[in-house]
Amino acid sequence: MVMQIETEDQTADAEAALLQRYAAGDPAAARLLAVRLTPRLFGHAQRVLGDAAEAEDVTQEALLRLWRIAPEWRSGEAKVTTWLYRVVANLCTDRLRKRVSTPLDEVAEPADPALSAHQRLQDTARMDALQAALDSLPDRQRQAVVLRHIDGLANPEIAVILEVGVEAVESLTARGKRALSAALAGKREALGYDDEQHG
Repeated sequence: MVMQIETEDQTADAEAALLQRYAAGDPAAARLLAVRLTPRLFGHAQRVLGDAAEAEDVTQEALLRLWRIAPEWRSGEAKVTTWLYRVVANLCTDRLRKRVSTPLDEVAEPADPALSAHQRLQDTARMDALQAALDSLPDRQRQAVVLRHIDGLANPEIAVILEVGVEAVESLTARGKRALSAALAGKREALGYDDEQHG
């Protein structure tokens, strides 16, 4: 059996087709689309918000909004994922604005059973340090850095999601990366990164 890997355009077309099928009354299409999109949306929201429960709420709200606009969806105007990332970005921004300055509960990443206890602790410390550094960034920088360097989106798509120009995205990600590097610089040894391993 030969596996075919979807190109980005084929993926976008497939997602639009599923949305149109849902709008035409096919509930299975909504389930398939949710299975494809939920992990990416949740991952983005969790990185931006630093909280799994809030990220789950944001993901559900974004998908509910997609289902509501499905009958008016016009293929070719925007990718389903771009539209959803924009909704998630806006919902995250709203939640960040409403927060008071109370510390967030730390959310540990699931442990890999193949790793030693020491390695799991070190990985958790690294994830916690990254999340703390992300949390220290201004909201827009955090969103840009997460979209670019964790979600792997291209600058033009990030510009659409954040409703800014490509140059602004480049500036936000560059400043965010510098701030992350500065925040993590003094922690290399404590996090198990030595100069021999990481040049």
